[in-house]
Amino acid sequence: MNLYQKEIFSDKIFYHVYPLGLGNCPKQNNFTQCAGNFFETFAGDLDRIKKLGCNAIYLGPIFESTKHGYDTIDYYHVDRRLGNNEKFKAFVECAHQKGFSIILDAVFNHTGRDFFAFKDLQKNGFNSEFKDWYLNINFSNKSPYGDNFSYEGWAGCYDLIKLNLKNCDVKNHIFGAVKFWIEEFKIDGLRFDAADVLDKTFIEEISQFTRNLKENFWLMGEVVHGDYNDWVSCNRLDSVTNYQLYRSIFASVDQNNFFDISYNLKREFDSSSGCYKFAPLYNFLDNHDIDRVASVIKNPKDDLYMIYALLFTVPGIPSIYYGSEFALYGKRNSFGDEDLRPALKPFAEPKTYLVPQFDAGFLADAISHFAKIRMSSNAIQKGNYVELLVKNEQFVFERNFYNDQNNLKEKVIAIFNNSSKEETVSILPKDFVQNYKDLLSEKIYSAHDLQNLKMPAKSVMILRNC
Repeated sequence: MNLYQKEIFSDKIFYHVYPLGLGNCPKQNNFTQCAGNFFETFAGDLDRIKKLGCNAIYLGPIFESTKHGYDTIDYYHVDRRLGNNEKFKAFVECAHQKGFSIILDAVFNHTGRDFFAFKDLQKNGFNSEFKDWYLNINFSNKSPYGDNFSYEGWAGCYDLIKLNLKNCDVKNHIFGAVKFWIEEFKIDGLRFDAADVLDKTFIEEISQFTRNLKENFWLMGEVVHGDYNDWVSCNRLDSVTNYQLYRSIFASVDQNNFFDISYNLKREFDSSSGCYKFAPLYNFLDNHDIDRVASVIKNPKDDLYMIYALLFTVPGIPSIYYGSEFALYGKRNSFGDEDLRPALKPFAEPKTYLVPQFDAGFLADAISHFAKIRMSSNAIQKGNYVELLVKNEQFVFERNFYNDQNNLKEKVIAIFNNSSKEETVSILPKDFVQNYKDLLSEKIYSAHDLQNLKMPAKSVMILRNC
């Protein structure tokens, strides 16, 4: 039995944005400034993002917060540093007209210290009507901030106070906000921050609630560790962040070791034994929490093309983190992770920089080409995964899409040669197909050709049955 909603968002290619960074917003909310113009400015970039091949936008936290967005203080209003509710509504309408789905960051595990319930708790202590809204409130201790009570912070961060998601009033407040976002703004899905520590019953309840409000509403969770099957199912989430794969996508190329990605892909997606073979996981190379891929590989000018070719052909839903389509640098440092979340034109001059002498336009064009190939292929979007060959510098797998009668409808064979010289590979596909077309070069190859296929140095082929 397939417990996953495999068809949901399998045709999506995400563009992930951290709005407070991209919009060059003040680091601290003074709660008095006029509404910013992030959404109007970002709307002007949608045509470029669409040309890149993306059709879904994941917006990092946009609701009123004190600092970085994950310290929410109002689930019902857009952060004034970005704009206001009216401006966001107009943005969503514009994005929908251009064919984008809009996914918002849902920070339900915790709130900031300026959240109204916590402020009341500070003021009224044990007599506060909100004392049960948070976990492990103890009036016999003081908090690290000097409050007359202690509480549980997320991952030891006491500016992020963990909510009691079993409290009916808390759930009503959150569910009311979600209903507001869906009905008023017509959003298409949510990404649950810190989903790996969210109460599973809460996830099931909000899953049912959202899908009763909007058919095919998409739910994705941030999960770093654990068995993804604990979160991805028809009554919980549609997808989770695939942290078990992301590093091996680029490390296998960077370190000339395709056995790295081979192991992870077979473990996760092998057509017979893969533990997540039906789960449409969310794939990425970098995001707002981890170093930019161009910053961690030795030869970005030589290797990014192949790395993105892998991202777009392996099982899962691909995501581009804003700026990485230009090979943007960005690493965590002793001062924090601001370099991972920079302002970019037309918002402001970037604080980080591009790979020296790198043709950023070439990479963006390559991503656009990979996106078009993926969008034209049921096999790449939702076909099974079968490994055909793996060596240190050569890697071949196929994606197969069958009809309801289990007849092969489409076969795609992805071939990678990471060697600095031409190599010959011998490929024996699972099902016999007479001819193939390379979707990158437009050349035609016969099944006989695949038995002695010459691959140029540092090259990729994506073959589809004719």
